[in-house]
Amino acid sequence: MDSWAVTKNVSVPSTAPVSPAFVGGLLRTFDLAVIGMVAIAGYFIRVHPDRVDLDYRYVAAVLLAMMICSVFVKWFGAYSGDYVLSKQLRVDRVMMAWISTACVLLALAYTLKISELYSRGWAISWFAVTAGILVVGRLALRAIIRQWAAQGRFAVRTIIVGAGEQGQRLAQHLTQLQDIRLHVLGFIDDRTTRIPSSTTGYDVLGDIDHLIHLVRQNKVDQIIIALPWSAEQRLRELVGKLSMMPVNIRLAPDLAGFEFPDLEISQIGQLPMLCLMDRPISGWSHVSKTIEDRVLASLFLALTAPLFLLIAIAIKLDSRGPVFFKQRRYGFNNTPFEVWKFRSMYADSMPETAAGQLQQTARADARVTRIGRFLRKSSLDELPQLFNVLTGNMSIVGPRPHAMAHRMKGRLFDDIVNGYPARHRVKPGMTGWAQVNGWRGETDTLEKIEKRVEYDLYYIDNWSVRFDLMIILKTIFVVFKDDSAY
Repeated sequence: MDSWAVTKNVSVPSTAPVSPAFVGGLLRTFDLAVIGMVAIAGYFIRVHPDRVDLDYRYVAAVLLAMMICSVFVKWFGAYSGDYVLSKQLRVDRVMMAWISTACVLLALAYTLKISELYSRGWAISWFAVTAGILVVGRLALRAIIRQWAAQGRFAVRTIIVGAGEQGQRLAQHLTQLQDIRLHVLGFIDDRTTRIPSSTTGYDVLGDIDHLIHLVRQNKVDQIIIALPWSAEQRLRELVGKLSMMPVNIRLAPDLAGFEFPDLEISQIGQLPMLCLMDRPISGWSHVSKTIEDRVLASLFLALTAPLFLLIAIAIKLDSRGPVFFKQRRYGFNNTPFEVWKFRSMYADSMPETAAGQLQQTARADARVTRIGRFLRKSSLDELPQLFNVLTGNMSIVGPRPHAMAHRMKGRLFDDIVNGYPARHRVKPGMTGWAQVNGWRGETDTLEKIEKRVEYDLYYIDNWSVRFDLMIILKTIFVVFKDDSAY
């Protein structure tokens, strides 16, 4: 097998593309904001210009309108389909949803005989002005979207793995399609003998190791594997190597579909592709997760500020040395970062053995101070990681970050547990699904490590804000009665 000695650089924007789902969420937020703001403005202008408070009946009507409109826009499919390429951004469907909402409100007011409680002028102006702003706002948003499209902001940066005949045909098809949502960077191939003499205009950038390097540099959003499905062993190795990367991975069409059963099929360039791996917690889920982390971390810091001071004083009185302790660990995308903790060991204790391996804390460990035992038992030594959450290195909930040198019987966890690196596809957390289910503390057996990975991967595949809040609440009840931490 011939391998590439020289790889080529890829000159692409360093920022990830704008997702069409983001545009849909933006439209939804804009519509609801217009409904609420126009109603409130109309109330203060036409109903009670001399008051600074809102009548609860008007507030109830506005909230009910927003709820009903949300149902109708979903029913009419106003936010479904391709927002980027749509000329009208579903203006007709939004107008149908708003008109239907107005009809329902009028019917309710007439049936309940409460129409006299509301100003007719306010209601008419609310319905009319809202409709106008919805149309004008969409026209303005369409201009912005068109500008983004011209700048390539929606183009998913794509690498095709396999420069043979199958890859060349795929690249030719995608080029002819001229889809603004797709930007093919080039090919990746380990074997020079597979490359034909004539190509479709895209360079072979290098081998798989170079592809991983490009992903680490945030230059790739999507990988399409265009290899014969009959090469089963090669596909298994390739998928296993790439599945740990935080990018979308697709398999181009072939005849060996039974090799990867029960996978969803998506369309790229109007061709069916098997979805091998999706980037977890992406799109609006990522936005929700980020907001959740920032809000909760700020709230917890405000509430625990006095506790921070008490712990700092106790550490200083108990033993000589700094209050805080930093340790390098692997985070999102296998990127090293420094995690903050309260110091729980004597300052002169050696953190590593003579062999250079990290010595895990054991029960009755002589290196742990008196106050340190309480901090570790109650997990209060982890509180400074709230600063890691605020800086974006960690989340409140996620797989716990393990020390970089952690080993069991001289072997790294990556080498002994299948799927272990997949934990790094999301940010590490202060607490996690594995921890609240009893899998915390010393990892001295293979079963403990495997169980942690099993629960971590389950969390990644089933994430939701509700799931996070459940784990946070469960953490409060678990940490003080768990004997596995010391």
